Amino acid sequence: MTTLITRAAPDVWVATGQLGPWLRAAADPDDRAVAAALPRRRTAEFLAGRALLRHLLRLTVPERASTPIRADTKGRPVLDGDPDTGISVSHDGPAIAVAVARGRRVGVDVQLPVTDVPDSLLRRCLGRHTEDVMPLCERRRGVELAWVWTAQEACVKAAGTGLAGSPWSIDIPPGSRAGRWDGYRWISLRDRSPTPLSCAYSLSDAPSDADGLEATCS
Repeated sequence: MTTLITRAAPDVWVATGQLGPWLRAAADPDDRAVAAALPRRRTAEFLAGRALLRHLLRLTVPERASTPIRADTKGRPVLDGDPDTGISVSHDGPAIAVAVARGRRVGVDVQLPVTDVPDSLLRRCLGRHTEDVMPLCERRRGVELAWVWTAQEACVKAAGTGLAGSPWSIDIPPGSRAGRWDGYRWISLRDRSPTPLSCAYSLSDAPSDADGLEATCS
């Protein structure tokens, strides 16, 4: 099964793959028990996302690979007994993405572009940057909106506010690869993923907080 594993920052990793292969992976017993209580339409994406997350944990924080996952007071997934290791999961159609961060809060978002994007949606998400994208063909407009939205959504997922945090109000310049928002750094993995994919993580004071990316495939 082909999966992209990316080191997005010191102690921050992102993995992305397809739902089908990860759905066939052996499920963690705790995840299987949680899935049994979910609506049937959500079971496949939940189990595939958890399987990919467990895989990334085994590679990066192996001692936590089998730790039960719970929701915190803001609804963010957290490792039971280890709130300092940030985790995040995203799905869109067959695309799944996960993130793990040591000592940081983290959010990840993956988005399949759509071709028919209403002008009102562009204006809502792009704000003052709308006119930079309007001249593009419909396909390119959809792709750029997806990249911007993944960065916006990753930020509010890291913060634990979700849609209540008004992600569309976060200023993400089209074409940009990295930036900062309210104590978080966001990175769009434009040179790593063919599908729009971004992550955001809480900043630290460590001088090693760098912008560089390293990627491997497994």
